[in-house]
Amino acid sequence: QVQLVESGGGLVQAGASLKLSCAASGLAFAFSTYAMGWFRQAPGKEREFVAGISWNGAITNYADSVKGRFTISRDNAKNTVYVQMNSLKPEDTAVYYCAARPGGVTTTSRYDYWGQGTQVTVSS
Repeated sequence: QVQLVESGGGLVQAGASLKLSCAASGLAFAFSTYAMGWFRQAPGKEREFVAGISWNGAITNYADSVKGRFTISRDNAKNTVYVQMNSLKPEDTAVYYCAARPGGVTTTSRYDYWGQGTQVTVSS
Protein backbone atom coordinates (compact mmCIF):
# COMPACT_ATOMS: atom_id res chain seq x y z
CA GLN A 1 0.00 0.00 0.00
CA VAL A 2 1.39 3.38 -0.98
CA GLN A 3 1.81 5.99 1.73
CA LEU A 4 2.90 9.60 1.35
CA VAL A 5 3.61 11.44 4.57
CA GLU A 6 4.24 15.18 4.56
CA SER A 7 6.12 17.02 7.27
CA GLY A 8 7.73 20.38 7.92
CA GLY A 9 4.69 22.62 8.02
CA GLY A 10 4.18 25.25 10.68
CA LEU A 11 3.46 28.85 11.57
CA VAL A 12 5.93 31.43 10.31
CA GLN A 13 6.05 35.15 9.68
CA ALA A 14 5.97 36.68 6.24
CA GLY A 15 9.38 36.57 4.61
CA ALA A 16 10.45 33.42 6.40
CA SER A 17 11.33 30.04 4.89
CA LEU A 18 10.10 26.51 5.36
CA LYS A 19 11.12 23.21 3.84
CA LEU A 20 8.45 20.58 3.43
CA SER A 21 9.27 16.91 3.05
CA CYS A 22 7.21 14.05 1.72
CA ALA A 23 8.34 10.53 2.47
CA ALA A 24 6.99 7.73 0.31
CA SER A 25 6.63 4.15 1.37
CA GLY A 26 5.14 1.17 -0.34
CA LEU A 27 6.54 2.33 -3.66
CA ALA A 28 9.77 0.69 -2.65
CA PHE A 29 11.75 0.14 -5.79
CA ALA A 30 9.30 2.13 -7.89
CA PHE A 31 9.68 5.60 -6.30
CA SER A 32 12.34 6.59 -8.77
CA THR A 33 9.90 5.98 -11.61
CA TYR A 34 7.20 8.28 -10.21
CA ALA A 35 6.70 11.95 -10.94
CA MET A 36 5.96 13.88 -7.76
CA GLY A 37 3.94 17.00 -7.17
CA TRP A 38 3.09 19.47 -4.45
CA PHE A 39 -0.38 20.99 -4.25
CA ARG A 40 -2.04 23.28 -1.75
CA GLN A 41 -5.53 24.13 -0.66
CA ALA A 42 -6.44 27.29 1.20
CA PRO A 43 -9.71 27.61 3.15
CA GLY A 44 -12.62 28.16 0.80
CA LYS A 45 -10.49 27.64 -2.28
CA GLU A 46 -9.88 24.80 -4.67
CA ARG A 47 -6.74 22.72 -4.49
CA GLU A 48 -4.06 24.13 -6.76
CA PHE A 49 -0.81 22.93 -8.26
CA VAL A 50 2.34 24.31 -6.65
CA ALA A 51 5.30 22.41 -8.10
CA GLY A 52 6.13 19.16 -9.85
CA ILE A 53 9.25 17.15 -10.57
CA SER A 54 9.97 14.33 -12.97
CA TRP A 55 11.22 10.92 -11.88
CA ASN A 56 14.86 11.89 -12.31
CA GLY A 57 14.59 15.54 -11.31
CA ALA A 58 15.42 16.75 -14.80
CA ILE A 59 12.08 18.48 -15.29
CA THR A 60 10.45 20.81 -12.80
CA ASN A 61 7.30 22.89 -13.10
CA TYR A 62 6.03 25.67 -10.88
CA ALA A 63 2.89 27.68 -10.48
CA ASP A 64 3.44 31.30 -11.45
CA SER A 65 2.60 32.36 -7.92
CA VAL A 66 5.61 30.54 -6.46
CA LYS A 67 8.21 30.79 -9.24
CA GLY A 68 11.47 32.17 -7.95
CA ARG A 69 10.47 31.51 -4.32
CA PHE A 70 9.86 27.74 -4.14
CA THR A 71 12.20 24.96 -5.22
CA ILE A 72 11.16 21.34 -5.58
CA SER A 73 13.73 18.56 -5.33
CA ARG A 74 13.87 14.84 -4.70
CA ASP A 75 16.17 12.22 -3.26
CA ASN A 76 15.36 8.89 -4.83
CA ALA A 77 17.69 7.08 -2.46
CA LYS A 78 15.52 8.28 0.43
CA ASN A 79 12.16 8.02 -1.37
CA THR A 80 11.57 11.64 -0.46
CA VAL A 81 10.52 14.79 -2.26
CA TYR A 82 11.01 18.28 -0.88
CA VAL A 83 9.83 21.79 -1.49
CA GLN A 84 11.93 24.65 -0.20
CA MET A 85 9.72 27.68 0.33
CA ASN A 86 11.39 31.06 0.66
CA SER A 87 10.02 34.58 1.03
CA LEU A 88 6.73 33.21 2.27
CA LYS A 89 3.65 35.40 1.98
CA PRO A 90 0.35 35.29 3.87
CA GLU A 91 -1.29 34.11 0.64
CA ASP A 92 0.86 30.97 0.80
CA THR A 93 -1.18 29.87 3.82
CA ALA A 94 -2.74 26.51 2.99
CA VAL A 95 -2.64 22.80 3.58
CA TYR A 96 0.14 21.41 1.42
CA TYR A 97 -0.17 17.97 -0.13
CA CYS A 98 2.30 15.83 -2.00
CA ALA A 99 1.22 13.47 -4.72
CA ALA A 100 2.73 10.75 -6.89
CA ARG A 101 2.03 9.43 -10.34
CA PRO A 102 3.80 7.00 -12.62
CA GLY A 103 5.05 8.53 -15.82
CA GLY A 104 5.55 12.19 -16.59
CA VAL A 105 5.05 15.22 -14.41
CA THR A 106 1.82 17.17 -14.83
CA THR A 107 0.41 20.38 -13.45
CA THR A 108 -3.06 18.84 -13.31
CA SER A 109 -4.34 16.88 -10.33
CA ARG A 110 -4.04 13.59 -12.21
CA TYR A 111 -1.93 11.95 -9.57
CA ASP A 112 -2.59 8.46 -8.30
CA TYR A 113 -1.50 8.83 -4.69
CA TRP A 114 -1.91 11.66 -2.20
CA GLY A 115 -0.65 12.43 1.26
CA GLN A 116 -2.74 13.71 4.15
CA GLY A 117 -1.29 17.20 4.04
CA THR A 118 0.64 19.53 6.31
CA GLN A 119 -0.52 22.97 7.38
CA VAL A 120 1.52 26.03 6.48
CA THR A 121 0.42 29.30 8.03
CA VAL A 122 2.14 32.58 7.20
CA SER A 123 1.34 35.55 9.38
CA SER A 124 1.70 39.13 8.21
